[in-house]
Amino acid sequence: MQKFFARNTVAGWLMVSPLAVILLFFLVMPIVMIVIVSFWQATEFSIIPAFSLENYEFLFGSSVTYRVFLNTFKYALITWAVTLVIGFTVAYYLAFHIRSLTWQIALFLLCTIPFWTSNIIRMISWIPFLGRNGIANSTLISWGVIDEPLEWLLFSDFAVILAFVHLYTLFMVVPIFNTMVRIDKSLIEAARDAGASGAQILWNVIIPLTKPGIMIGTIFVVTLVMGDFITVRFMSGSQSANVGRLISNDIALLQYPSAAATAVVLLVTVLIVIGILLRFVDIRKEL
Repeated sequence: MQKFFARNTVAGWLMVSPLAVILLFFLVMPIVMIVIVSFWQATEFSIIPAFSLENYEFLFGSSVTYRVFLNTFKYALITWAVTLVIGFTVAYYLAFHIRSLTWQIALFLLCTIPFWTSNIIRMISWIPFLGRNGIANSTLISWGVIDEPLEWLLFSDFAVILAFVHLYTLFMVVPIFNTMVRIDKSLIEAARDAGASGAQILWNVIIPLTKPGIMIGTIFVVTLVMGDFITVRFMSGSQSANVGRLISNDIALLQYPSAAATAVVLLVTVLIVIGILLRFVDIRKEL
């Protein structure tokens, strides 16, 4: 019996080892290097591999850091709220109002069509639509709704959040839809037979059973928004910043230790957020 378990243990380790090696070299080692470099010193012309806390002291001692992190959380929170409403509505319609599996698949694939193109192309496509002389302003003026172009449509927080919603809504639709289609329809019929209204069924049956999917979608959207920098740069016209922009600017100035320190703080912040989210629901049921 001991030989049997010993053989199974060795076989298990041999099966896991290729993936473990890949994760070690392509995930763990880069993160370890970022952490190490974050403690190095840097001048205008060189990087000094000497232990120092000056990068973190400067980071936490600057009011700009707190404003940028606050801006990042603002983008993440608003984008999460909007994508949750849209994603839940779309998933609910596909799961409970479309009876044919063929139509469910067809409409779901229709939702994925925008993802067949580059993120940058989809993001930039909003610029001629939202611009001062763009389609939106021209249409509103021609209808007599406004007398002059709306300046806040483009190069503003509105444009940034709109682009985020466009880019990441599907990451909310997919896990919620995947959870909803697994709900036993007999539970809904039982609630309806017991006299529950549509709102009661939604609140007491569907939403509790959809929590794992909502949480997975939340993790996807929040982490993607907090790490994004190119969307903020283009859609705000470089008038707003988030943590990703801060890291990008440091890299452009060849201040790699400072960029690494900011990246470490961002990583820890995201892990804390994910840890808090995982306290509310067990997503292992969906994995």
